[in-house]
Amino acid sequence: MKNSYVRRAVGAAITASMLTSCGVGGASPSGTGGEVTLTFAAYGGAGQQAMIDNYQKPYAAAHPEVTFVNTSPPDLAQVKAQVSSNAVKWDVVAVSPAAAAQGCGTLFEELDFPGLDTTDLVPLTVGKCYLGNWINATPIAYRTEAFPDSKTAPKTVADFFDIRRFPGQRGITPSLQNGILEYPLLADKVAPEDIYPLDIDRSLKKLATIRKQVTFAPNFGALQQAVGAKQVDMFLLPDSRLVPLMNDGNDLTIVWDKTVTTLNAFAVPKGSANKEAARQFIQTLVSPEAVAAISEAVGTAPVNMAAEPNLPPNALKVQVYGPVNTGVTVYQDIGWYAQNFDQATAKVNEWLIR
Repeated sequence: MKNSYVRRAVGAAITASMLTSCGVGGASPSGTGGEVTLTFAAYGGAGQQAMIDNYQKPYAAAHPEVTFVNTSPPDLAQVKAQVSSNAVKWDVVAVSPAAAAQGCGTLFEELDFPGLDTTDLVPLTVGKCYLGNWINATPIAYRTEAFPDSKTAPKTVADFFDIRRFPGQRGITPSLQNGILEYPLLADKVAPEDIYPLDIDRSLKKLATIRKQVTFAPNFGALQQAVGAKQVDMFLLPDSRLVPLMNDGNDLTIVWDKTVTTLNAFAVPKGSANKEAARQFIQTLVSPEAVAAISEAVGTAPVNMAAEPNLPPNALKVQVYGPVNTGVTVYQDIGWYAQNFDQATAKVNEWLIR
């Protein structure tokens, strides 16, 4: 991976409206000072197994006083319920940086990372209530056998919305992190540089044109299963889900036209009894070694530019900041989402139940 290209590509997408990063340079985390069990909530499937193998096992080996319990999915409603009832069970939660920013101090703990060297971290990796761990790309992709002729197969975002020329079932997870609002606007001829602020109503109006041909999966794991079962033909699925599918022998084609990318992060629910142990753990996840290992496992783009992952063939196929991507990348505006996350979520949910 050409790390300088990643830095330029991500850095160029950061606008003045986005959140200010924080953090200082220095040392590695200290011991937790007693036995502790961290409950880790992420997205399940091969992605979470990769986190177990590449995050948790190395950390537990170096810190034998720390053990992990895993659960999924990392439902924000669950976080709200735990916090409001003063019965917080989760310690580390995979979360959208925007959700963590909007709930900073109320749903999520404010975090300080003393000794964290941010020199090689991409912008906004460190937030007041979160720490990023990878950049997800959610490209448009299709099962190759559904459109076997490469000359007439889908090639653009507009093609995803053209059910006459490209019939077949679409698959989308109604998560703000997968481009559900950006892609309809891109298909509706909004220029990538003009996407934000998002026109949510216009986006949902465009999405409505293919609604009858869309399977709205409840989570990424369910959509991954639907792809593997040949229940959908064209879909929006993160790179971390595409790689396991291809590893299992599924022949998929990525549409490199305009691709939405987003920062994934970890946060600590407000009131966690293990806040300090959780903070020390997640601080290690931006080390070059951890970042390289997870990129190699699931194909995500690194947040630490000192990482030099040796990507296997299927991960190379989804390398959004590499030479395979001949199109344009739209990096989600964390600042806009931090201000509008609840409103956007409510509008999408209301639209889905109409």
